[in-house]
Amino acid sequence: MLAGRDRCLFKLNTAIAACERCPRLVQYIQQVAHTRRRAYLHWEYWGKPVPNFGTAEAKILVVGLAPAAHGGNRTGRLFTGDESGNWLFRALYEVGLANQPESLHRDDGMELHHTLMTAVCHCAPPANKPTREELQNCQHWMKATLRCAQEWKVAVTLGRVAFEWTLRALRETGVEHSVKPSQFAHGAEFALPHGRWMLCSYHPSQQNTFTGKLTREMLRAVFERAVQLAR
Repeated sequence: MLAGRDRCLFKLNTAIAACERCPRLVQYIQQVAHTRRRAYLHWEYWGKPVPNFGTAEAKILVVGLAPAAHGGNRTGRLFTGDESGNWLFRALYEVGLANQPESLHRDDGMELHHTLMTAVCHCAPPANKPTREELQNCQHWMKATLRCAQEWKVAVTLGRVAFEWTLRALRETGVEHSVKPSQFAHGAEFALPHGRWMLCSYHPSQQNTFTGKLTREMLRAVFERAVQLAR
């Protein structure tokens, strides 16, 4: 029997997975799940909006942009099954926020410690670019996540889009702040009311990691700071 916030998160995740607010995204993720990629022909793709992952008692929120078409849309877990996730989960593991350095599929034993992973768009978008209307639709789930995980102390936003739409969701859930989207910068940190913090990181996309714009040390440093502030 689930209690309290665990029940809240379970109900929320169930509702997210059933969401059909954005017809373009629903059509795309189902199409990808049907056609698949040659390397994953043996997989039964998730092909639905990807729910949050972690604990409702989280002190740290990790906010991404959206699942990857052949990553989270395939595995059913955010940042699982793609190179971005390989970087992210390794960083979480190295600072003690995950029990293992790799996340390969939903039943691989991965557990997050004091952490909840979410996204500003829960469906894989074509070309990794959700429209503003689709991001606005998904704000419903972002705000519900913030209300459910009431004990969070630090939000780590991965990329400028996640930063911008998390700022919007915070204000719409009563967290007043003066932070502007234009203030995004890797390693930037912003104090919020009630002892909370927002940290920024470049997204661990291949565009950033292959070019050296984001290194493993840079990513780990952001989460080391998140752990420090969460205490």
